[in-house]
Amino acid sequence: MRRALLLSAALFAVQAGAQTLVPLDSRPATRVLPALIAGVRGGTPHVPAADLLGNAERGADPAALGAWLAAQPTDGPLVVALDAFAYGGLVQSRTSPLTAQEALARLNPVRAWGGRTGQPIFAFITLPREPDATNRERNLAVVREMVEWARSGVFRELHVTWDDALPGSPSPAEGAALAQTASENVRVYPGADEVLAMLAARALAPAEKTVRVEYSDPAKAAQVIRYEGIPLTASAENHARGSGFRVVGEGAADLTLFVYNGGDARQAAVRVSALLRRGPVAVADVAQVNLGNTRLWTDLATLRQHANLRSLAAWGTPGNNLGTALAHARMTLEGADPLRQDALLAREYANDVIYSAEVRAALRKAIPEAELSTPAGQARLLDLARGYFPLRLGLTYTLDDATLPWGRSFEWDFELEGR
Repeated sequence: MRRALLLSAALFAVQAGAQTLVPLDSRPATRVLPALIAGVRGGTPHVPAADLLGNAERGADPAALGAWLAAQPTDGPLVVALDAFAYGGLVQSRTSPLTAQEALARLNPVRAWGGRTGQPIFAFITLPREPDATNRERNLAVVREMVEWARSGVFRELHVTWDDALPGSPSPAEGAALAQTASENVRVYPGADEVLAMLAARALAPAEKTVRVEYSDPAKAAQVIRYEGIPLTASAENHARGSGFRVVGEGAADLTLFVYNGGDARQAAVRVSALLRRGPVAVADVAQVNLGNTRLWTDLATLRQHANLRSLAAWGTPGNNLGTALAHARMTLEGADPLRQDALLAREYANDVIYSAEVRAALRKAIPEAELSTPAGQARLLDLARGYFPLRLGLTYTLDDATLPWGRSFEWDFELEGR
């Protein structure tokens, strides 16, 4: 009997006992991917519709978002990006004219939800990137108050993360100062878009697991990486701990995270294949920002090993990729639904490899960026992308639809049908 799985908005249907997720904004990386990771075992989280969340031009309406939250079932934990409530989203957190008092007032529905339901809240808030931030002192004041909320028990866990820390950013120093006096339920590290998925894994899979991290270029892994201001090894440690793992050295571990950070891609694919014969493996491709290595992934597909991974990530910054790969893998260690796992791997491959490394560049050559949101731009996207399908993992996937939700080439949203 033929079985079909449509990876679409149907996965957001309400189901009793599920998590409630409030993303940073409406981007697929921050809204769709964390929900699919949270639901890979079989439940389906409650997630706001995209039009309730912020985008590049406008922030989320705090009243509408608060009303949505108040209407959700109260039989599961809340995982929330606090910037969505305080400022309307990540973009708006950098330039919002609100005072600290006004931003804090917008966060009261989150605290009220916890008091009313008795359910745990897993939250995160960001330190804004430079030079975009227009009122760092205001943002810091709000973050400090959230740290106090965590100390008083409002949050089960609070992650304070910094966004895109290029050289000269004050965020690493601000984070270090916050960490010195924070309570044990507060974690401080570089990150942003990946954190909701990590917290979803923390909430749904609280037991600690072990991970061994292997790098394609171990010497290079000790160098400070772009956008985070810390070595890659430290970033892997942060994201592992934040996703519910304890990093171990040589020997047995529940998961091996293979980090491709440069070098011979073909040799790296062979090494991943060998590691898979020993146990569960996830792959984070961080050699380039927002761009998967085509040689690595082509070789893994030729070896038919991309379908055997617990997770894969190559879509963003090193931290983005480490965090989502670890969160997805952590969920699978609890036992994933086979169809959902295959579909999620297919989505990750389609986005992180096919789109990031192939379709995006072809689209930019074909259509000026200013015209991408036109009907002609959307049609060209679908035409170009369909040339890279079908995609075979466990099932064979075709591209059912594709859009550019923010009207730019940086990210797309899409639906795959697997048969």
